[in-house]
Amino acid sequence: MRTFRSTLASGLAIAIASTSFLIAPAYGQDEAAEEGPGLSEIVVTAQRREENLQDVPLSVTAVSGDKLDAISAGGVDIRGISGRVPSLLVESSFGRTFPRFYIRGLGNTDFDFNASQPVSLVYDDVVLENPILKGFPIFDLERVEVLRGPQGTLFGRNTPAGIVKFDSVKPSEVAGGYGKISYGRFNAINAQGAVGGPLGEKVSVRLSAMYQRQDDYVDNVTPAGTTKDAFEGYEEYAARLQFLIKPSDDLDILLTGQFRSLDGTARLFRANVFTKGQRGLNSNFNRYSVSTDGQNEQTVDTQNAAARITYDAGPVSFISVTSLWKGESNSVGDVDGGLGAFFTAPATGPGFIPFSAETRDRVPNLKQFTQEFRIASNGDGPLSYQAGVFYFDETLTIRSDNYATLGDFVGGVGLLTPPGGVNIVASQRQESTAWGVFGSATFAVTDALKLTGGIRYNDDKRDFTASRDFDSFPFDIFGATFPTPPLLGTVTRKTKDNNVTWDLSANYEATDDINFYARVARGYRAPSIQGRLLFPPSTATPLEDGVTVGDSETITSYEAGIKSDLLDGRARFNLNGFYYELKDAQLTAVGGGVNANRLINADKVRGYGFEAEVEFKPVSALLLTAGISYNNTSIRDAGLTTAACGAQLGGLDPSICTILDPIVTPAGAGPAIVNINGNSLPQSPEWIANWTARYSIPVGNGEIYAYTDWAYRSKINFFLYESVEYQDKSMLEGGLRVGYKTDKYDFAAFGRNITKDTSAVGGIDFNNLTGFVNEPRIWGVEAGFKF
Repeated sequence: MRTFRSTLASGLAIAIASTSFLIAPAYGQDEAAEEGPGLSEIVVTAQRREENLQDVPLSVTAVSGDKLDAISAGGVDIRGISGRVPSLLVESSFGRTFPRFYIRGLGNTDFDFNASQPVSLVYDDVVLENPILKGFPIFDLERVEVLRGPQGTLFGRNTPAGIVKFDSVKPSEVAGGYGKISYGRFNAINAQGAVGGPLGEKVSVRLSAMYQRQDDYVDNVTPAGTTKDAFEGYEEYAARLQFLIKPSDDLDILLTGQFRSLDGTARLFRANVFTKGQRGLNSNFNRYSVSTDGQNEQTVDTQNAAARITYDAGPVSFISVTSLWKGESNSVGDVDGGLGAFFTAPATGPGFIPFSAETRDRVPNLKQFTQEFRIASNGDGPLSYQAGVFYFDETLTIRSDNYATLGDFVGGVGLLTPPGGVNIVASQRQESTAWGVFGSATFAVTDALKLTGGIRYNDDKRDFTASRDFDSFPFDIFGATFPTPPLLGTVTRKTKDNNVTWDLSANYEATDDINFYARVARGYRAPSIQGRLLFPPSTATPLEDGVTVGDSETITSYEAGIKSDLLDGRARFNLNGFYYELKDAQLTAVGGGVNANRLINADKVRGYGFEAEVEFKPVSALLLTAGISYNNTSIRDAGLTTAACGAQLGGLDPSICTILDPIVTPAGAGPAIVNINGNSLPQSPEWIANWTARYSIPVGNGEIYAYTDWAYRSKINFFLYESVEYQDKSMLEGGLRVGYKTDKYDFAAFGRNITKDTSAVGGIDFNNLTGFVNEPRIWGVEAGFKF
């Protein structure tokens, strides 16, 4: 089945991106933003209606056109939008799948496949809940919208931080399409395109496809020899087929089918690239080589079928959105990031490796069904409204395996598990259901003042089962080996909650070009359960201690801002300030003494800051944009503690990293316990900034252009606790695109991370001072066309 889908998708993508050059162009206007003396209007659907971004009373950024093309150049995945808009960060310890989103500092560092996030991803009006769905690739998109702040009324649960919203290009009654293909560093190929138009009088179609691949480029250096180009390659296919059926002028039926297939290497972990007492990457780090002895591979397959039906009944429209997503994923990596262990020969490394850690996490089955019915008013009267009901149903199974990379031996018994064999098996099953009822209305009090209010009732239930099914792992301390008593069994948990979320905002049009707005909103994240029992807390504690529950969290957010068009439409400036208080905040304690996650609730998390964006077109040939955000987050819970510096050298050095928090219990047989009250949230930089510039010179029937984009973030901590080692002080990445463009064709050279910034973006805290880093510099050439 994989071979058929892969062949189909690659054939479609390459065919669209190559043979369509033979089709006579039907139209080919470039974006209006590149033409004329002023800035074009930005249309968004942040409130489930098409509106001018300047009229929407909340903080929202839209990414499209040149910026979206630049971000995705060379096959960059969804992480490419990180830092490209204010207050947004995206990272992953799984590479091209399982992205973790953070808005205004709020996110979740949980690496398990059932992790919930406070940032929701909405793709074509459908929420994608599971992490393996959120990595769906970027192609044939109309725009990406980032909605900051709680979105609990119109989008519901699990949106206390905001939403990242993707809208694909829809079928049209006008024939047309596009294609582009690029070749770049590491033999990277990125081919994508779309073709569509009418099929008779009442049906339109659009077929989109994408193919991406990249060679491995990281060597694996071991005592047995060097394996050249062993890691970081991938091959990915995706396709989308849409039919827009219009039986009458009042009825639209949009049918969508799409899939994704990824086969490549998992995130590459690097052992001991941090040094105790020092900041930043050390001399053990070499971007193009590692020393590992475990497996490294990753596959993801997802499929979707959806139907959106819109009936215009005159005063109101009725909308139904039905979607079914299915998926499976498999990821295995050498978690310790190194070679061997301290008790093995020959020498191990790099640095001190206490023990070998190699695990596989697999999703054999994921099914997500969603249904929404909505009614929305039509017309231009003083009152507009929408209301609806929503239903969500998810079934998820997870299997986790631990490998005896070096083999397991027990004195007097001999070989228990051969090298590379599985010595622990754990599994999880989660069933989640949710439903909600919502309504929102906007009333024009005067021509200048509009008030918007909304409310939603949310109801959530979750049944969770975790089991430790097999264990032949020996307990080993410095050569003294003892069989571990079988810690097997099953743990079940159930949780449920209901909550009311709401928002109230005012938008005041001071002049035709200046709007002031204020908004207060309440959001909600449903309760979560985590129980990755591959390594329970210890053999001396009950298995149940490895299953933790995070109670539901609620947020109240206050925001006010100004949106303005200046200099006769040549400039746009938007600014807002915000303050929020998150109660019963769900936090994830990652790592510690074992390779697991533990859910905890903090009494409060407080955050405040601002976001500003500016666009300026001083002349028709030059477009400048910039954005900046400041986010201050603080955990407020006087008694909240967590394990710190879980990596220990078997008692030789109980404080392998330099703790900066107050120590409640010193490290001994286990890691130190520290108080984290007052700490900022992990992966929460105070400053995020981005800026772009585009300049063009008319030549012949087109233009020569140059486009550059830059993104900066300040210091981040990787975990809830603070240490000298597990942080990165800053990151600055830039891109450049230079080419020749007409209304039909585009030929360009591009580069990403052109300054070769090397930054740690995450760490592993339970074995050694392991980390992982940002993407390397890439470059390439691209040819594209429209017709």
